[in-house]
Amino acid sequence: MISDGACRPQMPPSRRYPSSERSRSRNHRVRYDSRRRRRRRRTRSRSSSSSSRRRHRDRRRRDGSYRSYEKPSAERRLSSRRNYRDEREEFEERERNVTLTDSFFRRDFCAEWDAGAEERSSRRKRRRRRTRTRSRTRSYSQSRSLSSQSNGRVRAWAVKDDEEGHLIYRAGDVLQDRYEIVGTLGEGTFGKVVECIDHHRGGFRIALKIIKNVEKYKEAARLEINVLEKINQKDPENKNLCVQMLDWFDYHGHMCISFELLALSTFDFMKENHYLPYSISQVRHMAYQICLAVKFLHDNNLTHTDLKPENILFVNSDCTVTYNPEKKRDERCVLNTAVRVVDFGSATFDHEHHSTIVSTRHYRAPEVILELGWSQPCDVWSIGCILFEYYRGYTLFQTHDNREHLAMMERVHGPVPSRMIRKTRKQKYFYRGRLDWDESTSAGRYVRENCRPLRRYVLCETEEHHLFFDLLEGLLEYEPDRRLSLSAALRHPFFGSVRDAEHFSGARDISR
Repeated sequence: MISDGACRPQMPPSRRYPSSERSRSRNHRVRYDSRRRRRRRRTRSRSSSSSSRRRHRDRRRRDGSYRSYEKPSAERRLSSRRNYRDEREEFEERERNVTLTDSFFRRDFCAEWDAGAEERSSRRKRRRRRTRTRSRTRSYSQSRSLSSQSNGRVRAWAVKDDEEGHLIYRAGDVLQDRYEIVGTLGEGTFGKVVECIDHHRGGFRIALKIIKNVEKYKEAARLEINVLEKINQKDPENKNLCVQMLDWFDYHGHMCISFELLALSTFDFMKENHYLPYSISQVRHMAYQICLAVKFLHDNNLTHTDLKPENILFVNSDCTVTYNPEKKRDERCVLNTAVRVVDFGSATFDHEHHSTIVSTRHYRAPEVILELGWSQPCDVWSIGCILFEYYRGYTLFQTHDNREHLAMMERVHGPVPSRMIRKTRKQKYFYRGRLDWDESTSAGRYVRENCRPLRRYVLCETEEHHLFFDLLEGLLEYEPDRRLSLSAALRHPFFGSVRDAEHFSGARDISR
């Protein structure tokens, strides 16, 4: 038999609470009555408390302790001040205790936050300081030297560079508390050379090379310093006619190298002398010294790679001046042809990486143009071009293009050897084993008009002039393996008179 509860449909459960709890709860009327009774009790308590406060106020008024708004007497004002002072001291004591307690608990929980706040504050201060520094000077680099570290920031604000990275200076400035700048001697892509008074050497005049604050030039300066230190080790008495380094330092990002003070370069002297060539005897003396200096480098596994008249300096460029009435100009003749080889920024040891392209264009050897690899013989080719320029007053290969350069070489020395053509990767310059060159073009006419076979440049038909060109032919040989070595060049008959003078003087340094 089935019960009635089983047939009755089941109601969905309540969302608030189960039915058992709902049955125990009171209905709405009961809850309303209970809330009303509670409100009445609170109202009665408030009225009783207000009546009690009213009775207490009346009692205080009868006792005279009630504060009225009438003007108090002097005695009452004094007592009220005492009461106020006591209450204030009690309040401050209580606040002090609370503060000590709070600081005790805050020390552990807020230490990390305070440290972070201090760090953020110091970071903001540093950021503001860097901003002020950048606004004072456009660019500067901090020096690694000890002197600049002692007073780094103040000194750095005073040191400024121009847009190209040159150090901004003026006459009278003192570097490293030692070198007083007198004036500028020259300027190049690397930086500037200034004349200085060395106060640590009793006022001795020196040349200071100040490198640009540019990383690639600074790296080249470090390599040059390494080469100059090796030269000083191998030739401490400076007998081999390479410039002598005296000191070097880093001045706020500018590598500075001090040298013995020399005179004008052989190019600058010729330029100031209307590009008049040197006499054959002067060429002989300078050529012998250059070969001697570069041979010393080659003997120590070093290639200069940037020989040119600008890097051959006179020790003393004093000269005599005579007036030429035909050309209506003054002409100079240098008195002392003693020279020094300078600028070792591109010098490379045999074991070091060899760049693909070296040497200034007009003095660049054919193996460098054809990218066949190079070594010491490329210096020999450069010397041959330098000596021709001394002899004639202008460069042998006045060009800025590789194909035109090779065409000039063929015009002066004959065809490029087929062996070099087969080995080179620069086949674009050649066609069917010959130089791809059209002589009917404007460039072809320029080469034909301005270049001729080497022997046709002879100025005088005397023996010493022909001996000189015989030497040039050996120095300007196409193939590096067949090119004249410098030791063989120093034994050439053209230098016979110089060797005799060296032998009779008994001194190695012929330039003095």
